[in-house]
Amino acid sequence: MTRLRLSPFAVLIALGIANHLVLTGSRVAVSLNALALGANAATVGGLMALFALFPMFLAIPAGRLADRVGVRAPMLVGSIGNAAGVLVVTLLPGLPALFATAMLTGVSFMLFQVAAQYATGEMGGVAARSHNFGLLALGYSTSSILGPMIAGLTIDHAGFRATFAVLTLLPLVPIAVLATKRLALPGPHPARAAGIEGSALDFVTHQELRRVFIINGLVSMAWELHTLFVPIYGHGIGLSASRIGYILAAFAAATFTVRLAMPAIARRVSEQGVLTTALYIGALVYLALPFSRNVGTLMGLSFCLGLGLGASQPMVMSLLHTHTPPGRLGEAAGVRLSLVNSISVAVPLVFGAVGGVVGLSPVLWSVGVFLATGGWLTRGPRR
Repeated sequence: MTRLRLSPFAVLIALGIANHLVLTGSRVAVSLNALALGANAATVGGLMALFALFPMFLAIPAGRLADRVGVRAPMLVGSIGNAAGVLVVTLLPGLPALFATAMLTGVSFMLFQVAAQYATGEMGGVAARSHNFGLLALGYSTSSILGPMIAGLTIDHAGFRATFAVLTLLPLVPIAVLATKRLALPGPHPARAAGIEGSALDFVTHQELRRVFIINGLVSMAWELHTLFVPIYGHGIGLSASRIGYILAAFAAATFTVRLAMPAIARRVSEQGVLTTALYIGALVYLALPFSRNVGTLMGLSFCLGLGLGASQPMVMSLLHTHTPPGRLGEAAGVRLSLVNSISVAVPLVFGAVGGVVGLSPVLWSVGVFLATGGWLTRGPRR
């Protein structure tokens, strides 16, 4: 009998999908469960911020850890924490448990993600780097489609507790694979083992890396606000959990589609051009969102936003690894995640509180203007 043998990188993508399903599904389930329990927009914003609060502070140390000890241990611990995070609210339903789930799930997936991104940059060498990051992004797009859909459908048909129970089972596969040590993964980087150190400020003062971080921060703001906006806005206009899941899935489907086309796009447009264009597309969508009140229109706008923002992550990661000093790839990925998570903390708190006072429409319009301005200011050379 012929046995199917998957490449280590294919297995890595599969493990990432399983863990990312927990994050994307739990974000939808946590926000809708909180709304069902009577929480307001500000409380939901606080819950969404907790997914990113601890990763904001711990991403850089997690990256340095991956540089020093390799990626297997951080990925295993992250998978175990992911399962434990959703198990909490499965066993102890209620608003306090939702806060615990948001905190533990967020930091656990961050630990896995930093190590997985480091492994992606190392597997296959420089020539395969852009291609591999595109494939990893495709994997996360798949889980971004399935996570909200699984959560929404399970909530509608079986309730919140059953939804969290299903999510608890998903990380068991990564735990089993990583614990057996059969998967070949990168170990500590030789440069780090030789004692090369530095400050995280080195990445900020680097001209090319600084430009990448600025654009990535703006794209992350647009991405995070969409995740926060859809459940609150959909609940406010009377949409069911499954329809809200469909709108979020349309965004994820667009990211999947555009990432399939990335090889052709990269041959015609520079990395900087792709990233700046994403800001302009995000601006147009956010200016139009407050005028939309039916599922079809919201799905269409969500899809357009996904096309713009979905192309950004592979380009960011490729540029990041190109310009990062040897032995500090994990740390650089941690700096990027720390920036992304700081935005994930600020956006729900600030926009959730402001939206609760003045309404969502002014918030969305102001973000659209801000993204358009950012697209203009962050223009780079088209090489």
